[in-house]
Amino acid sequence: MSNLTLTQAINAGLRRALEDDPKVVLLGEDIGTLGGVFRVTDGLMKDFGSHRVIDTPLAESAIIGTAVGLAYRGFRPVCEIQFDGFIYPGFDQIVSQVAKLHARTQGMVRMPMTIRVPFGGGIGSPEHHSESPEAYFVHTSGLRVISPSNPQDAYTMLRQAIASDDPVLYFEPKRRYHVKGEVDLEGDLTAAPAMGSARIVEAGTDVTLVSYGPLVKTAVDAARAAAGEGISIEVIDLRSLSPVDYATVQESVQRTGRLVITHEAARTLGIGAELAASITERCFNYLESAPVRVTGFDIPYPPSKLEKHHLPDLDRILDGVDRALGRPNSHTGLEY
Repeated sequence: MSNLTLTQAINAGLRRALEDDPKVVLLGEDIGTLGGVFRVTDGLMKDFGSHRVIDTPLAESAIIGTAVGLAYRGFRPVCEIQFDGFIYPGFDQIVSQVAKLHARTQGMVRMPMTIRVPFGGGIGSPEHHSESPEAYFVHTSGLRVISPSNPQDAYTMLRQAIASDDPVLYFEPKRRYHVKGEVDLEGDLTAAPAMGSARIVEAGTDVTLVSYGPLVKTAVDAARAAAGEGISIEVIDLRSLSPVDYATVQESVQRTGRLVITHEAARTLGIGAELAASITERCFNYLESAPVRVTGFDIPYPPSKLEKHHLPDLDRILDGVDRALGRPNSHTGLEY
């Protein structure tokens, strides 16, 4: 086992993919000579050459379009979008071409490409550098959307994404880039948890708390704080946002009777809205209270000095747990 940061785990996953398959090609802005703005690709151009680790112009639509052509020709391209807020120039390529080519050609064309997207806030960046656009892609059939929350998943899920014949949006929680954890670099990929499966991080009996990516750690912190008040929270890391592992969430909610969902993205029509609706359909007769969403607000992402008020924190999540339990509101002391 190796003790790696999440950034180092992604780098190791890319390195392993490049070693294992000569058809794997990386492309993106500043990923070569610089090693990536977050140094995720550090050293890869030096070791694998500029024909496999390609610095591109600042043109996201061109990066995605080039990857489509490479996938057509049998390569497995891995694109890096430097920051979440700059994915929109490539949006048309992703939803109009990448997502549909398999169905449009009745399965004759595969799109084995991975699109890496550093996403979310909490690092004090300027405008367009701290967004959570994952719901746009979850809404588009034909795409897989995943988000690791720890170094082991970052390594394993990236390798699974690159090996997949489906196009995968791989959302990296940039504010967790420096979180360290044990990573098994030699583990059997076929024996690892499936890319589309959720994971129970903390077992509990009173409330099911679901999150993904950057907020999983905060959710675990909330569960441990609540334990001090005698509240047992089961924390689930979704890992895959499309498809969602509803079976794991459903089984948990049928035991706890209560559901809280938290994510950084805006509330309206977000992942939380879909999860609340789908679990209500499946578990209506088990629910003791309405599902609760604790999310970012429906506003353009705020200036960095205000982002701590926008991002769900431990207090807001515990407030959501109190609402699910019908307890007095933890902020105001009033009944919800």
